[in-house]
Amino acid sequence: MPVRTALVLAILWLLSPEDFAAAAEFSGHGREVVGTTNHYAVKKGETLIEIARAFGLGFNEIADANKTVDPFIPNPGTLVRIPLLWVLPDKPRYRGIVINLSEMRLYFFHDRDGRSVSTFPIGIGDEGSDTPVGRFTVTRKTVNPAWHVPPSIRREKPHLPARVPPGPDNPLGAHALRLSRSSILIHGTNKPWGVGRRVSHGCIRLYPEDIARLFHLVPVGTRVTITRQPVKLGVMNGRVFIEAHKGAEMDYPREAIRLIRSRKLLLRIDQAALFTALQEKSGVPTDISAKAAERGRKSDPAPAP
Repeated sequence: MPVRTALVLAILWLLSPEDFAAAAEFSGHGREVVGTTNHYAVKKGETLIEIARAFGLGFNEIADANKTVDPFIPNPGTLVRIPLLWVLPDKPRYRGIVINLSEMRLYFFHDRDGRSVSTFPIGIGDEGSDTPVGRFTVTRKTVNPAWHVPPSIRREKPHLPARVPPGPDNPLGAHALRLSRSSILIHGTNKPWGVGRRVSHGCIRLYPEDIARLFHLVPVGTRVTITRQPVKLGVMNGRVFIEAHKGAEMDYPREAIRLIRSRKLLLRIDQAALFTALQEKSGVPTDISAKAAERGRKSDPAPAP
């Protein structure tokens, strides 16, 4: 699919999958919030799973942004929100791959200055097989990798062979990036419905079309930072945005206030809007700026020019 930049994204009331790339690339230089949100009219027979993949979203992102919509049997004609808007992860300097487990999304910063960023939805480790946080590097790239089944998985599923060759039954898909913690890979999948879910044994899964693009972008030696940031804060065009993701065992208001105070933004926010956003945990950046309601621009902002 073609790649569009945030500089040429237009605000349309309705989108079609052809209007936006599954692998989104943005100009990130000097920016903390990238992209836009819009809407799509559900066609007969579609589910949110298919719509999410068409727009480069994980299942969690589209489901959390449309909590009143049945994800498996949405009514034809229903307008669903397509949340193609993100606060960039909070890191001192954007470099290499940054994975935020809380939102199940991977960001690849193409250069040390963060002038360009590509972002992809991911699937991560299930409970008990959590994807580890920390700093790693890409040590190896493999096309059509064989899957050497770990002993722990063979104990759970004794019918599996010790080695699964490349092909449709291989859960690694057609491309894999091995990290310096050798048991963890960033790879494709033969079960794309698992993107945006906690379904793996610790590895990071991407849609087949996304891992193919990332594979060619990322050189061996690239730094990989895996973190958990359920609450993110960013400023765009002088407006303050909060992005909150469900699932964390934490005091969301306290973490949000900590971030706001660290940026000296406390006097610039609408506290009612802040706590509403933290309660909803839609995963979509929400404008919490003071007097945002009067401007009528609490959400779905246009990208900066």
